[in-house]
Amino acid sequence: MTRRTVRIAMNGVTGRMGYRQHLVRSILAIREQGGLDLGDGEVVWPEPVLVGRRAHALEELAERHGLTEWSTDLDAVLADDSVEIYFDAQVTSARVEAIKKAIAAGKHVYTEKPTATDVEGALDLARLARDAGIKHGVVQDKIFLPGLRKLKRLIDGGFFGEILSVRGEFGYWVFEGDWQAAQRPSWNYRAEDGGGIVVDMFPHWEYVLHELFGQVTSVTAHVRTHVPQRWDEQGKPYEATADDAAYGIFELAGGAVAQINSSWTVRVNRDELVEFQVDGTHGSAVAGLRNCRVQHRSSTPKPVWNPDLPVTESFRDQWQEIPDNQEFDNGFKAQWELFLRHVVQGAPYTWDLLAGARGVQLAELGLKSSAEGRRFDIPELTL
Repeated sequence: MTRRTVRIAMNGVTGRMGYRQHLVRSILAIREQGGLDLGDGEVVWPEPVLVGRRAHALEELAERHGLTEWSTDLDAVLADDSVEIYFDAQVTSARVEAIKKAIAAGKHVYTEKPTATDVEGALDLARLARDAGIKHGVVQDKIFLPGLRKLKRLIDGGFFGEILSVRGEFGYWVFEGDWQAAQRPSWNYRAEDGGGIVVDMFPHWEYVLHELFGQVTSVTAHVRTHVPQRWDEQGKPYEATADDAAYGIFELAGGAVAQINSSWTVRVNRDELVEFQVDGTHGSAVAGLRNCRVQHRSSTPKPVWNPDLPVTESFRDQWQEIPDNQEFDNGFKAQWELFLRHVVQGAPYTWDLLAGARGVQLAELGLKSSAEGRRFDIPELTL
């Protein structure tokens, strides 16, 4: 067994998502399992080089996890020929410039989404990566979640018959920051800093719908800022200029219709923070982050509308839970492993910067739909 070290510049790991999901639960988790076994006598050993603006935070993270390399000088890290991959989990407004530098330095690129603040910027990155001949990928973690993998299993097995509609509910109440600390950074609620639930979540909905049900062909959206004032990390009030709720209708290739509500101003009355109900001619399913339950047409009850009598049956009890039947790993880690295989072995990989641009496009057109009060077709993106 031989070990190949792959050095990864990880920019933005002092943030919540970059630290928890990408550094700890992905890269460090791969190291804890002994590396990524390629199955051909070779093991990939990821070696993170932590990059950011705050030296004290980087040093503290490195010490906490027994790492030795960190830097506040991105240019110097990218100039190091031994660094093969650049990963970006910064705020969106800082992402494009950093990725362009990484591409120019010949690094393979793996990045959080959205990849840019507008679709032209996202396409520009995809073109630059293509012309440079590097490998590139975009985080599209939701399709690796256990609940959605079970849903994909049902789709591939023909459980639904013809899929008619998809209804999604995502969100939770994010505290304003005055009487309780907010669960999300304040920049998420400032449009000038790249915040907003549309630019955050519509890229997710693009790849979830595309991968599972069909390409999104049109969007109609209504966007709101329900909470106009919030308090930042220093306890200072600020104007919330970004949207905190979005109500979208997406038409899909093949005729199905998806309706997805996204909100940071909703209190949860469902089993998981995100749930999708899929209705088809032969059956229906409700999938969340981990669980998935179904109701086949052969076991569908026959409700009768009668508002004069109390309900005597539990509708939830009439659904059947889908078993795991396999061990599901962390979704971020699973995609990291696929990208490392792509870099080292040339294994197929479809979630690239062009796929990321489709997510940016859907967010951009969703905001335009809300602003102009009309439906927009989604044109095919090409490089």
